Amino acid sequence: MRRPGLEVADVFHRHGAGWRRAHAGHVSLDQLQVMSAIEQCRSAALGGHVERCEDCGHSRIAYNSCRNRHCPKCQGAAAKDWLAAREADLLPVGYFHVVFTLPAEIAPIASQNKAVVYDLLFRTAAETLLTIAPTGQARGLKANDPKHLGARIGLTAVLHTWGSALTQNPHS
Repeated sequence: MRRPGLEVADVFHRHGAGWRRAHAGHVSLDQLQVMSAIEQCRSAALGGHVERCEDCGHSRIAYNSCRNRHCPKCQGAAAKDWLAAREADLLPVGYFHVVFTLPAEIAPIASQNKAVVYDLLFRTAAETLLTIAPTGQARGLKANDPKHLGARIGLTAVLHTWGSALTQNPHS
């Protein structure tokens, strides 16, 4: 497999130390560990092994992966497979992308009480969508009207705990 011209690890190697200094006190230990894992992934820092072709005898060093769930090298193929499986599940109907974001003041509470706060976020998001979604009942039709197949909305929810700037930003 051919290496891309620029990887996230390259950006972290070049700018990571300065970024860490500039954001000291605002970056969680988890985020720092992810950055470190990505920087070390498939490098001598994690060790490696020698791969040798039994036919021609050619050998090369293969460095070990970090296996971090946020690493694009380790999880890139898995992410593509997951996306393809989700696309295969899609029905030929309209879809909407809706984001529910916790207020910034609640993010530190969520960080310390993940199970409780994220459960509340998902339940509240689902209840909100079920309440406000355009359904047959909202248009004055009776529930389970065969004319409209008795349909109700469905949803797929995904938790994102970091924003694009690698700052804590819980949203689903």
